[in-house]
Amino acid sequence: MQPTIYTEDHIALQDSLKKFCESEINPHIEEWEKAEIFPAKELFRKMGKLGFLGVNKPVEFGGQGLDYSYAAAFAEGLSAIQCGGIPMAIGVQTDMATPALARFGSDEVRKEFLAPSISGEYVACLGVSEVGAGSDVASIKTTARKDGDDYIIDGGKMWTTNGTQADWCCVLANTSQGGSAHRNKTLICVPMKTKGVSVARKLKKAGMNSSDTAQLHFDGVRVPQRWRIGEEGMGFTYQMQQFQEERLWAAAGWRKNHEIIQETIAYLRERQAFGKPLLENQFIYFKLAELATEVEAMGALFHKAVALYVAGNDVTQLASMCKLKCARLAREVADWCLQFWGGMGYIEETRVNRAWRDSRLGSIGGGADEVMMGIIAKTMGIFPRQS
Repeated sequence: MQPTIYTEDHIALQDSLKKFCESEINPHIEEWEKAEIFPAKELFRKMGKLGFLGVNKPVEFGGQGLDYSYAAAFAEGLSAIQCGGIPMAIGVQTDMATPALARFGSDEVRKEFLAPSISGEYVACLGVSEVGAGSDVASIKTTARKDGDDYIIDGGKMWTTNGTQADWCCVLANTSQGGSAHRNKTLICVPMKTKGVSVARKLKKAGMNSSDTAQLHFDGVRVPQRWRIGEEGMGFTYQMQQFQEERLWAAAGWRKNHEIIQETIAYLRERQAFGKPLLENQFIYFKLAELATEVEAMGALFHKAVALYVAGNDVTQLASMCKLKCARLAREVADWCLQFWGGMGYIEETRVNRAWRDSRLGSIGGGADEVMMGIIAKTMGIFPRQS
């Protein structure tokens, strides 16, 4: 059964995306995983031509102008990709580096950065996290001081997905000193070819191998102030709103858990141990039944959050719940399925092993589990008062 928030048009979008993934992405995954990078510019151009990169973005800048439910359907459809790194890279382009730009950017800056990101001519990355400021966004140190009509940016960013291939970076920087850490930050579009921008290093990760991740340095980077997104000093607020879509996007990965379970079932039907298929072991089929129930519950929570978001509600609490639950569930599903695959599960060539490695990031990136629980507690009114 399809969720009630989806129509035939949503399903058609997912079907089209699935065909694209099966023809343009999955045949190359082994190669890209080994290379620890995929050709983002080439792939994104293909996706842009099909309208995949601007499903809910403004029509005047090349998007389809559809409501967020279509973006959610698209994000779910990325589960057809047989790894985690490439969907993550696509998600940065569609749901992490560009939502604030699409919503608050001037027409001029949207024409310069959003339109080519929707068409796939530009690859985008998001510059928020730093070495000493991951989930604690308020403590970032990167600065952007005014000099005439320009900003001069100094600092650095860490764990930047798409960072070695990106054409521009959505940078969060401190544009004033003192005062509230929530009112002194601004989002700024920074072309990666600008003098003073450098990729300090490409990071080697435990999973998500086909996605390139970089550490960036900004040394006296001069960009015009007109490239800021929205109002100066509102960057923290914009980023928190942008996080809602990032965390909903992360929760859209719930469907991949279903696919891992189904692949494990197929393997266990054939794998013989002690004279019978492993699937006939009661503990195994009970555990798989329990996991499948958890996955369906996760999907229902995600669709509820999407429906409320489309209706114009603040879904900070639900998005945080979705992100927390989906990340933990992905780890649990992958770990149990790997266990049931036995020795073959510990071999890198199996999809369940890749899912096991890739899933670990979910409880760290985009706000750690502990941060999600803090947000949920605050929205419940039970977070301790700060002295």
